[in-house]
Amino acid sequence: MNPATQVIPMETLIIGHDEVSKLLPMEECLGVIEETFKTLARGDALQPLRQIMWLPGKKEVLALMPSYLGHPRTTGAKIITVFPENLTTRYESHQGAVLVFESETGRLLAVVDASSVTAIRTAAVSAVATKVLARRDASDLGILGSGNQASMHLDAMKIVREIKRVRVWSRNPDHAKNFAKRESEHHDLSVEAYGSAQEAVTGCHILCTTTAATSPILLGKWLEPGMHVNAIGASTPPFRELDSEAVVRSKLFVDRRESTLNESEDFQIPKREGLISDDHIRGDLGEVLLGKVAGRASDDEVTIFKSLGLAVEDLASAYYIYNKAETTSVGTRVEFSAEREAHST
Repeated sequence: MNPATQVIPMETLIIGHDEVSKLLPMEECLGVIEETFKTLARGDALQPLRQIMWLPGKKEVLALMPSYLGHPRTTGAKIITVFPENLTTRYESHQGAVLVFESETGRLLAVVDASSVTAIRTAAVSAVATKVLARRDASDLGILGSGNQASMHLDAMKIVREIKRVRVWSRNPDHAKNFAKRESEHHDLSVEAYGSAQEAVTGCHILCTTTAATSPILLGKWLEPGMHVNAIGASTPPFRELDSEAVVRSKLFVDRRESTLNESEDFQIPKREGLISDDHIRGDLGEVLLGKVAGRASDDEVTIFKSLGLAVEDLASAYYIYNKAETTSVGTRVEFSAEREAHST
């Protein structure tokens, strides 16, 4: 008889938005992200540049972000749409899924909501950068932008520094006022809305830019000695949050050098203007964490961390979520792939 093949269903775990929030608390995500950047800096990861397809009209994109980690050993990809104008709707601007694969046989382990993963890990990355680059006594936080990332960054900054005062600005003044009221009550903290970005920036120790701006909303002439800036809103052209003077005046650190050189308008524009060269990048965050590159050298330095968002961050976070879900029976199991076992009949 010819060998027959028995198909044994294998389960893939589907993990939704609310489940991600429960399985990946911000404080735990900081630990995941710190180890991920160390792994990347050691060369034990694969991190290609993201692939982006612009939809007709050149306003929205579909993005593919693959990666591999040697520790923990896993591979996967985030596939998302980015619709910036969703900020005025009930939908999130970033929507999609993180696919987590087992790296021995390529089996699909999990499909994880990308919106919640992106929101948490982005703020966690900024917090790790703030932990190693901001002044230890930094307590005054400024936030440009009033959306989901603004809220997430407030949560994250409170973990790594004793925040005593928060200032917020938004291109929509009502959004800034609503943010200030909501977050003041949530955190039992003074959160004030300002009518101009300059007013919100003045006197801050830590500043987070979390907008979808296509022209600078942070000017270098506003920067004061000792400030640390987490610039996270502009991840691909044509988005830009920092003017050239801000980049030139600052000690610049990045999530990944190759990504910054190829994807960041905040860096590429002053470079094209002849104001900086590639050497203006002091180092990757992982290099700072491993002690290969020095971070802040004095309390008077102005530091910028330019965050573009890396697929390894999504992969590590989703894999962490998957492992917690497996031990707590959270998520929905679906027969998504199959194991084949040959036998004689």
